[in-house]
Amino acid sequence: MNPITYLRPGSVDEATRLRADFEEAKYLSGGHTLLPSMKQGLARPSHLIDLTAIPGLRGIAVEAGDAALTIGAATRHVEVASSADVLRVVPALAGLAGSIGDRQVRNRGTIGGSVANNDPSADYPAGLLGLGATVVTNQREIPADEYFVGLFDTALEPGEVIVRVRLPVPLAAGYAKFRSAASRYSVVGVFVVRTPQGVRVAVTGAGEGGVFRATALEAALSANFSAEALAGLSIDSGALLRDMNATPEYRANLIMVMARHAVNNMGRVSMYK
Repeated sequence: MNPITYLRPGSVDEATRLRADFEEAKYLSGGHTLLPSMKQGLARPSHLIDLTAIPGLRGIAVEAGDAALTIGAATRHVEVASSADVLRVVPALAGLAGSIGDRQVRNRGTIGGSVANNDPSADYPAGLLGLGATVVTNQREIPADEYFVGLFDTALEPGEVIVRVRLPVPLAAGYAKFRSAASRYSVVGVFVVRTPQGVRVAVTGAGEGGVFRATALEAALSANFSAEALAGLSIDSGALLRDMNATPEYRANLIMVMARHAVNNMGRVSMYK
């Protein structure tokens, strides 16, 4: 591993100035995607700019009237999982956070780091896309439907910093995941959300391009919100991942199975391995 300079700015402005000064610098939050990439030689930053000590990037708040939930980018998974506010207004999101990795991962990883890296097996992208969230950066607000671009790819511009995410409070939500026994990453995860406008279904762990919405499932559940409404539907395996954990065909079947579990367990998280 090449020599690396560690930097710990005290503000978002300082962080962006440092990023502009050092072309090969990378932002660091939880580090659960970046650090393994560095160990494998896939990423070779000259500087690591740690965002976790910046005031204002951490914390959870519910807007007046329970309209939306706001979570600071440096908020750790364990804080989301144990938050009384999250458990009250979006319990499935608390369950999602509590299902990530193991205790060590949950005590270090952050929602902003997960969303910024857009790992294809990460859980938070499914939660944000399913809930129709907004990613708020130091420059703009990006709807989740526009934010997740592709595999490890987002709409973030170079140097742009996620400040917080804003998640509309749904009528109900549920999450079901089939995870790798070794890594605890999602082989397939399905986040189902009921809103006044209809149903949103987001799938993680399965797509070649990362997280995606299952629109056929959304249409069926919007017309009849029940697991039975999914009978006879199927997912095209053509754009799904093939790896050591599963074939595209197996993942296509798992999506339907996890979707039914999510519908039957709204307000909770169901985990399988």
